[in-house]
Amino acid sequence: MEFKSLKNIETSFKQIRIIAIVFVILCAGITGYAVWNSFSFAEAQRQKIYVLDEGKSLMLALSQDLSQNRPVEAREHIKRFHELFFTLSPDKSAIESNINRALFLVDKSAFRYYQDMQEKGYYNRIVSGNINQIIQIDSVACNFDAYPYKTTVYAKQMIIRASNVTERSLVTRCDLRNSVRSDNNPHGFIMERFEIIENRDLRTLER
Repeated sequence: MEFKSLKNIETSFKQIRIIAIVFVILCAGITGYAVWNSFSFAEAQRQKIYVLDEGKSLMLALSQDLSQNRPVEAREHIKRFHELFFTLSPDKSAIESNINRALFLVDKSAFRYYQDMQEKGYYNRIVSGNINQIIQIDSVACNFDAYPYKTTVYAKQMIIRASNVTERSLVTRCDLRNSVRSDNNPHGFIMERFEIIENRDLRTLER
């Protein structure tokens, strides 16, 4: 009878030991999951943009996922460059101002186009001929599967003279790389190896 009691006590100790081990493992698992989840949450918060509502409390801020917003910013960056670089008015100071702002968004490849057109007297003819040049972006094709991102822009230029309006097809391409955000480059991209692959007249309409 005494042997049976001792055996029951030993069995009870084994059960208590097993329960204690299982309890410790469960606690460790829950603690590990909580730590991992906390780090994941913190990383997700770092991937968001926070915008103050007129400098007021962040409780009213708008947040957006950077990875989702990046393609939109890339297309907007490219559109902005083309609007500044190719929209011209018969005002020398306005042309220079727009070109200088555009060159913050691109490497020296676009500056070479600017120098070439300047040497050929293109901007002087715009001013002397009282010509307005307006660009209309049809589409911006970006390949985000490979870095740097390959982009192609399809657009139309309207060359507006006193006597007629010339519609011109414009196709450009470039590589797009991430860069540092600044007041002059708010989207944080830089265009590289910019080139004009098509720039031809489509039709001329008399006014």
